[in-house]
Amino acid sequence: MADAGLSATMEPDVARTGSVTAADVLAAQARLRRYLDVTPLHHAERFGCWLKLENLQRTGSYKVRGALNALLAARERGDHRPVIAASAGNHAQGLAWAAYRLGVQAITVMPKCAPHTKVAGVAHWGATVRLHGDGYDQARAFAVELAAQNGYRLLSAFDDPDVIAGQGTVGLEIAAAMNPDVVLVPIGGGGLAAGVALALKSQGVRIVGAQVEGVDAMARALRCEPTGAEPAASLADGVRVKEPGRLTRALLAELLDDVVIVREAELRETLVRLALEEHVIAEGAGALALAAGRRVAGRRKCAVVSGGNLDAAVLSRL
Repeated sequence: MADAGLSATMEPDVARTGSVTAADVLAAQARLRRYLDVTPLHHAERFGCWLKLENLQRTGSYKVRGALNALLAARERGDHRPVIAASAGNHAQGLAWAAYRLGVQAITVMPKCAPHTKVAGVAHWGATVRLHGDGYDQARAFAVELAAQNGYRLLSAFDDPDVIAGQGTVGLEIAAAMNPDVVLVPIGGGGLAAGVALALKSQGVRIVGAQVEGVDAMARALRCEPTGAEPAASLADGVRVKEPGRLTRALLAELLDDVVIVREAELRETLVRLALEEHVIAEGAGALALAAGRRVAGRRKCAVVSGGNLDAAVLSRL
């Protein structure tokens, strides 16, 4: 990373980094173009930033890219097992839609606190929904247990090469449309940021991650600080992860230029301004990159609006 405060303590895991490459992102793009449309860019003049509107993607977030690419790649390898995943909501919805589209059995484990909008979205596409635990990490532990008991394929929401490659197609679309100098990406487990960095770093684009104060496990991991603390409550429920991925951490240690930590009040203000000034409905994590963009210089900045599955109860409190 270019930021001195972070780079001094980073030691990329070369072996793990080598398991997913920019070529894998291009292969994912070739797989996905038959199923998914390119999402639009919107110039948010009041913010001085372009927005990549993944809130308009199938199932309302970028997560369907990684899930669909993983299922398609597995089919190419002859792996037709049922798939299970733990998710705060958007990965579960993406997997449910992808499984429906390809005729694969899908089981999703979601925290009991998952927004109703996201739970309903998963059920709509026919996936089995299991509610377990008070957060993503407890849901994941239960998913691991079920996978071992039943022979399911466990699909990580972020720490999987095929998932990372699929998310990276967001970066390819941005580059094709606007030639950015900076791209801002929200970070939870790191799959989106890692994929976008793989797609764009060779083109000289700066990649800046965004996290919320108290929900910053990846930033702490990159500084070699302890992780595993319970994340703070946040509007950005989609990025509340205790432990970032090993693969994503290795990739971001090598490719990420900086991480900006956003205060909860800044995130709330950005959510409201997005709706009122730009007529863009984003969930908390979806507004995170734009909130961070205020502190990042660039002539051609682009922030990824990663999702728009905002729970009605949250919307009423903004």
